Amino acid sequence: MTYDNRQFYIDGAWVDPVEAKDLNVINPATEEVAGVISMGSSKDVDRAVTAARRAFDSFSSTSPAERLALLGRILTAYKAHYDEIAEAISIEMGAPITLSKGSQTGVGVGHISAMMDVLKSFKFEEMQGTVRLVQEPVGVCALITPWNWPINQVAAKVVPALAAGCTMVLKPSEYSPFSAIIWAKVMHQAGVPAGVFNLINGDGPSVGAPLSSHREVDMVSFTGSTRAGTEVAKNAAASVKRVHQELGGKSPNILLDDADFERAVTKGVLHVFQNSGQSCNAPTRMLVPKAKLAEVEAIARRVAESVVTGDPKSEKTNLGPLVSKLQFDRVEGYIAKGIAEGAKVVFGGSGRPEGLTKGYFVKPTIFSDVHNNMTIAREEIFGPVLCILPYDNEEQAVQIANDTPYGLAAYVWSKDNLHARRIGGRIRAGQVTLNGAQGGMNTPFGGFKMSGNGREWGEHGLRDYLEVKAVIGVDAA
Repeated sequence: MTYDNRQFYIDGAWVDPVEAKDLNVINPATEEVAGVISMGSSKDVDRAVTAARRAFDSFSSTSPAERLALLGRILTAYKAHYDEIAEAISIEMGAPITLSKGSQTGVGVGHISAMMDVLKSFKFEEMQGTVRLVQEPVGVCALITPWNWPINQVAAKVVPALAAGCTMVLKPSEYSPFSAIIWAKVMHQAGVPAGVFNLINGDGPSVGAPLSSHREVDMVSFTGSTRAGTEVAKNAAASVKRVHQELGGKSPNILLDDADFERAVTKGVLHVFQNSGQSCNAPTRMLVPKAKLAEVEAIARRVAESVVTGDPKSEKTNLGPLVSKLQFDRVEGYIAKGIAEGAKVVFGGSGRPEGLTKGYFVKPTIFSDVHNNMTIAREEIFGPVLCILPYDNEEQAVQIANDTPYGLAAYVWSKDNLHARRIGGRIRAGQVTLNGAQGGMNTPFGGFKMSGNGREWGEHGLRDYLEVKAVIGVDAA
């Protein structure tokens, strides 16, 4: 299937770009053209922001009940396009079809459903003594999303923005535009009012920068690399707009001495390899007691040997390609750097997996005897590469875990839940998972330090699209 959509969705209609500039989107599994989109410019940004600004007065005054009904219609339309979205994600960024039909697309249903539950009981007005506190939509929002979990990131921004009463312009990644285009069709079919939701394709310099610096934009929400996030913040600073960021990670996974090592190592390795390692919260630094290092290596190697790398269309495939040639070269460079710096290769290494001669596939790789000053332990690789770091005692484990500029996620394993909680409480991260537990769609997601600011998902995600107004006076009640 080839995708061809060279228009943008602006003010409730599909329109041609001001200046035509085509981009071939490459299927990373085949290195062949999967479709064509147009790349936008600052002129397209102006059109979209103007539409969003014009729509804000009326949409911001809608009731929570009206917005709840709108989300219900979006959920129905989304489910009708579910298989189409799953196929698009698999083609545009190489996700194995089982992952694409499962988590990648399923999370869209999750975000919409969770926000509907939040809206049913959320208090947009409440009294604080004689003062009325009113939660109002922040305004026109620029939403800039990445390619690695394309619908998750779109839904995690668009859905709370709609629930809050904001209007918006979405710029999805140019590497994964097809699923976002289908999302725009869902918005249209659900009856989202004209101008409330707008979509422009393009890259960071041509569309992202004009959006994040636009004086008629009140908030920019960005998910991507820390490097790009700092540029977004700089662009937004001149107009003092709200900046909401979910950025990089280098998450520690601490296996305490009393952990179930078979379970912890297995889940840790598979988590790193999921989505070809292209997840910001992946537990890429596995910290293990030095005395358990050989045991951990053996388990990790056995798990890695069970992973099937190959054609995303096959339901037997666990691990697909990286999203692009740029990402392929980047990850291969990190693998080479790890070898050069003296890390022990337990599994994988440089080059494509055996039998694969095309596509941006890399070998799932496990390094051991890694020290936290090595490049592969310091920098976010964003590929299926696990670093195993030995530690002497728990104090050192905590020190290593926190010795990173990032603070997105962390993981702790112990057969004693209180033990795991004590250690987890000392980790500087926005989300700490104990013994493989699962959060829900209302669990706040976001980071400390250079992993960003603000939170997404559920009620916390909604609050970040709201401003607080204090109404003071005798008639406030």
